[in-house]
Amino acid sequence: MNVFSTRFSQGFFALCCAIALPVQASVLERISAGGKLVIAHRESSVPFSYIDSKSGKPVGYALDLCLRLADVVRKKTGKKDMEVEFMAVTPANRITMIEQGKADLECGSTTNNAERRQKVAFTIPHFITGARLLVKASSPIDRVEDLNGKKLVSTKGTTPLKAADQANRERLMGITIVEAPDHARGVDMVEKGEADAFVMDDVLLYGLAAGRPDPKALKVVGRFITTEPLAIMLPKNDSEFKKLIDEEMRRLITSREIYPIYEKWFQKPIPPNNTVLNLPVSYLLRDFWKYPTDQVPF
Repeated sequence: MNVFSTRFSQGFFALCCAIALPVQASVLERISAGGKLVIAHRESSVPFSYIDSKSGKPVGYALDLCLRLADVVRKKTGKKDMEVEFMAVTPANRITMIEQGKADLECGSTTNNAERRQKVAFTIPHFITGARLLVKASSPIDRVEDLNGKKLVSTKGTTPLKAADQANRERLMGITIVEAPDHARGVDMVEKGEADAFVMDDVLLYGLAAGRPDPKALKVVGRFITTEPLAIMLPKNDSEFKKLIDEEMRRLITSREIYPIYEKWFQKPIPPNNTVLNLPVSYLLRDFWKYPTDQVPF
């Protein structure tokens, strides 16, 4: 066989293989064909997405929003019997689960930023917060600068961890930064004296502290280190699914139906211990919701 024939055969084979490769169905196409909607949730992102220790089930503010979104998917596809499967994810693997198509919605406390938007999509933010420090109530630490030469913990795969590491390097602060596998372990390290502070979104810190045996033994301190618009993650390049989710999130916000859902988790007793976070909608979030959009300047 001559060179031309060989190259032609190779090219024809490659073309056939390309034609044979199946195009991945969109989320709505898969649901319409009888598939299930997979909701990724967190285990300790109180009050957004966590396991209720009494029921053993995932609950939270973001979970409630995702269940409302699931209803819209049912209506759109006409699949009233659509099954919803819950999948536990961690800060380290949550993006991968969405990127690889193993989950359709990630309902937790994930920050929408430019780096992550290269891999996944986000809908309209359901919360805006910033990273601060959790320390023992008796600690003299009041700001990041007080951590010089001390040990700081944050959760693996989170933006506060990245911001703390960058600040430590740029300011030559000499902080020892360690990674925790999840938020609960980060709090545990502070309580046991294994770390001097835990840096994370302040709303999560309040929620985590409220769920401890002695909430008053901990305090949240310091100025915001970051600004974190939290939003539900979606698959990238699935425009039809994203349009549906964005439209429903926008409707929930403009109709103010989102406010009772917010109040349920931030201003009323929440499981498992009926604690109350007492966090009304911030001015920042209220202003953002006046013109709800998935576009964030970060």
